[in-house]
Amino acid sequence: MIYKNFNQIQKRKNSGMMAAAIHYDGGDDAPKVTASGKGRVAAKIIEMAKAKSIPIEEDTSLVAELIDMDLGDNVPPQLYSVIAEILLLIERMESML
Repeated sequence: MIYKNFNQIQKRKNSGMMAAAIHYDGGDDAPKVTASGKGRVAAKIIEMAKAKSIPIEEDTSLVAELIDMDLGDNVPPQLYSVIAEILLLIERMESML
């Protein structure tokens, strides 16, 4: 039997801290995974993002998908809509500044 965590808080507790970073320059290329990790590596990714004022979005499901990818890989088309929503949110936040 396969057990899955549908409670995101419990899932985060069970898997520990996870983080992934993507880069998108607005060109024709898809966003790329530039960093990913768990535990201390995740904490360092988040620390570096905060230090450079890079917007952070918490989405456990998205991070779980991105963390399994190799660095430099393009984000798969199945995740484009989620990534687009995050990019729009960041654009709105930047326009308010």
